Amino acid sequence: MRYIKLLIEYDGTNYLGWQSQKSGGTIQDILVEKISGITGGPTRLTGASRTDAGVHALGQAAVFGTESSLSSETVMRALNAKLPKDIRILHADETDESFHPRYDAAQKSYFYLISTGNRQSAFFYRYAWHVKTGLDVAAMQRAAVALVGEHDFSSFRAAGCGAKHPVRTVHSITISKLDEISFMTASFKGDFIKIRMEANAFLRHMVRNIVGTLVEVGKGRISPEAVKHLLETRDRTKAGPTASANGLFLERIIYQ
Repeated sequence: MRYIKLLIEYDGTNYLGWQSQKSGGTIQDILVEKISGITGGPTRLTGASRTDAGVHALGQAAVFGTESSLSSETVMRALNAKLPKDIRILHADETDESFHPRYDAAQKSYFYLISTGNRQSAFFYRYAWHVKTGLDVAAMQRAAVALVGEHDFSSFRAAGCGAKHPVRTVHSITISKLDEISFMTASFKGDFIKIRMEANAFLRHMVRNIVGTLVEVGKGRISPEAVKHLLETRDRTKAGPTASANGLFLERIIYQ
């Protein structure tokens, strides 16, 4: 048995997330179908991160085993020929049986895009959460400090999360204001906020729940100092709402 590791990019708008479902329509379901057709055998595909419906990925990692003699380069080319255009294989190479894309990950990074104010480009509704009011970015940055480090993130954990425990180590949270974003060789002006997080792992909806809470801070509804208390309560009902999925990007999976 050979094992092939894939680096995958996708626009999650049209899909029900990464994880396979009985109804189909997920990234994993589509990849398994196409891989099985190329290799001529049943396929079990394991991914590094179970992104939600509507979430995008710039660097999802996954691995599958195969008896096929096709090279990893041939598999990549064949997949890109058969996959929908909003799912791309960026790289493929052979790995060893012991490699697990989720458990062997040392760190993961996500970023989230927000557009504020009345200006909203027709091209960004898929990729940014539009918040009509302005946000106090300095207050959001002060609030984020309390979330860095090893903590119990139960206050930011969705119901149904399958993680064995809620403790995670957040290495960094950066919040940046952008007055333009380059896209398709054009420059789109506006009021954008990018929130980037890096951690050893994330709980279900953890990034989106943190973003929703930081937006409440930016609106003045939660004080920056209160976020530390919200974390300590370990009560999801006390924190802010879950931010919409469309602004979230899985950026990178980092392996030792």
